Amino acid sequence: MKGQTRNVWVLILFLLAGVVLGGFIGSLFSDVPALSWLAYGNKFGLSSPLVLDIGVLTLQFAFTIRFTIAGIIGIVIALLMYRKL
Repeated sequence: MKGQTRNVWVLILFLLAGVVLGGFIGSLFSDVPALSWLAYGNKFGLSSPLVLDIGVLTLQFAFTIRFTIAGIIGIVIALLMYRKL
């Protein structure tokens, strides 16, 4: 069981690295005309924060995810690297 838990954490780490590197590469090449398609994507989530005011405490919730072609390619590469591990 312990080995399976470690593998799940390694998978999550690989996926996060793939998303971050893919997003970085997409934004880096967004100004290059031949590679601008890598930055194509859509944003999902709450664009304005959801506010919960209970008098003494105010909480704000906001969550946004931006999927791009480069991020999806990063996820696929991360999954392939994880399978080779």
